[in-house]
Amino acid sequence: MSTAVILAGGRSTRFGNRDKAVADLAGTPIIRRVAESVDEAVDAVVINCRADQRAAIESAMEGSRTPIRYAEDERPDEGPVAGMLAGLRAVDTEYAFVVACDMPFVQPLLIEYLFERAVGHDAAVPRLDDGWFQTTQAVYRAAAMADACQATLDAGERKVTAALDRIEYITVGEAAIREHASLRTFENINTREELAEAAAAFET
Repeated sequence: MSTAVILAGGRSTRFGNRDKAVADLAGTPIIRRVAESVDEAVDAVVINCRADQRAAIESAMEGSRTPIRYAEDERPDEGPVAGMLAGLRAVDTEYAFVVACDMPFVQPLLIEYLFERAVGHDAAVPRLDDGWFQTTQAVYRAAAMADACQATLDAGERKVTAALDRIEYITVGEAAIREHASLRTFENINTREELAEAAAAFET
């Protein structure tokens, strides 16, 4: 059994006055596209969101093929570390794949590979040749990372890399990533322009 946690609690400040999690992407809400991609590699999905988002997200996910549970933010507006904390606390499997709700090109083969690499470690985190950690498309040992997120927030820190420093993790390099996915898997949507570009890709 395996689980994915989709982080949807951000305020989408660059997207305008609408929650991008439920924005239409070529006829389907973005978050549903993410869920439909990850459900090829996991058995259950936990969606982390704010309380005021939940009704709209539940509507967007109605009829989902994969069982959906919700983990509302106890510490809203404290960034992805707080979202991971809430989401990972709701996981009932040892490991969980964490992904942001604005990454509709996430690729199942990479998810499966990250689960394989994470065994025996607290996390398997992609790291590209530019040195950038892809912390919101990684596999974590749920309990260990949740504890690390709690300690990070308690220390007044909000960077996911600060939580990583509190666990034992391995990195998955760009060459290995390219064997299982294109780098487009990490593309996220922050603006209306990027939404339009992504829609064109799904419509072709």
